Amino acid sequence: MKKELIIKIVSVLVFIALSVGVIIYANTDRPKYTITESSGVEYETARVLSVIEDNTSIDKEIENVKKGSAELEVELLTGRYKGDVCHVTNYFSALYNVDVAKGDKVSVRIDTTDAGKYEVSIYNYNRIPLFLGLIVVFFAVLVLLGGKQGLKAFAGLAYTVVAIIFVLLPLTLKGVSPIPLTIVIVFVTSALCFLLIGGVQKKTIAAAFGSLAGVLIAALLGELAAKAGGVTTFQMDEAEALLLVKSTNPIQLRGLFISGILIAAMGAVMDIAMSISSAIGEIHEANSKLGFKELFAAGMNIGRDAMGTMANTLVLAYVGGALNMMVLIYSYGVSFRQLVNTDFVAIELIRAVAGSIGIIGTVPCVSAVAGYLYSKK
Repeated sequence: MKKELIIKIVSVLVFIALSVGVIIYANTDRPKYTITESSGVEYETARVLSVIEDNTSIDKEIENVKKGSAELEVELLTGRYKGDVCHVTNYFSALYNVDVAKGDKVSVRIDTTDAGKYEVSIYNYNRIPLFLGLIVVFFAVLVLLGGKQGLKAFAGLAYTVVAIIFVLLPLTLKGVSPIPLTIVIVFVTSALCFLLIGGVQKKTIAAAFGSLAGVLIAALLGELAAKAGGVTTFQMDEAEALLLVKSTNPIQLRGLFISGILIAAMGAVMDIAMSISSAIGEIHEANSKLGFKELFAAGMNIGRDAMGTMANTLVLAYVGGALNMMVLIYSYGVSFRQLVNTDFVAIELIRAVAGSIGIIGTVPCVSAVAGYLYSKK
C-alpha cells in the first residue's frame, strides 16, 4: 500500500512538473504590448464621480435605446494614472450604449499622446465583478451538489482552460501545427478529468481512449468535408486579422478550423464516453460472466439512446451561437442555392456534422474498449 502511494505521489509530481515546463516553454517570448512614457493604449477601471451634463434622448425607432452623449467626471482607479480625475464624453448609439450613473465603475480606454498627456474614453461596462461572480457561483454549485466529485470536476475544468490558454494558443502562435497539438491537449485534459473523477479504473481508461477515438473521427471527417467544400480558416470572419498576425508570427492558419471543431466537440464526447463506460462497468458488476460480445452489445444499446440527444445538443449549440447571423441571412430572402453555397453556412454545417459524427463514433469505440477491459480478468 505504501509503495502504491509513493508511485501515485511521484506520478502526480512528475505530471505537474511536465505541465509547468510546457507552460513555461510555450509562453517564452510571448507577444507583449509595449507601453512607453509618451505612447500606448491602456484599458483601466474608473469610477463615475458625477454626470455633469446629459444630452441623451430615447430613440423610439430602435427599441428605445439611448442616443446622444453625456459629459462625465471620472476618477481613474487603476494603471499609471491612478487617482487622476478626468472629464469624459460618453457617446450613445444603437451599437455603442454604455449607460452609467454616479458611483458606477466603468472600463475606460487611455490613449497616451505625449509624456504626461493622455485622452480618456469610455470603453465598456466593468465586467470583472460579473466574471469573478459567475466563476464563484459555478464553483459553489459544483461543490454543494457534487461534493468531492464536484471539486475534482472543477479542478479538471480549470486545467483544461489553462491548457488551452497557456499551451494551445502560444504554441499555435509559435508555428506548431494546431491539429495534432489540439488532439494531444484534448486527450491529456480529458484523461486527467476522468482520472480525477474516477481514479485509475477500467472505466476511466476506456472513457479516455474512447474520447480520443471520437475526436479523431471528428477531425478526420471535418478535414475531408473541409477539403471537399473548399473551406479553410481563410473563409472565416477572423481571416483578415489572422493574416496580419501571420505576417509577424509563423502561425499555421489552415488547421485552426479543424482544431475549433475538436475543442467544441470535446465536452459532449467526454460526456457520452464516460456514461457508456460507467454503464458497462455496472453491468459487469451485476454479471461478471458476461463476455466481450455481450458487454459491447450493451454499450451499443445504451449509446443508441444517448447519441441522439448528444448530437442534438451539439447542433443546437452551433445554431444558438450563429442565431444572429441566421436571422440576418433570413431577412434578405436569399434563395436556397445561394444560401447553401455561402461560406458561413458551409462552416457551421461542417462544424455541426463533424462534431456530431465524432460523438456517434465514440459509442462503438468506447463500447469496444470497455467491453475488452471488463471481459479480461
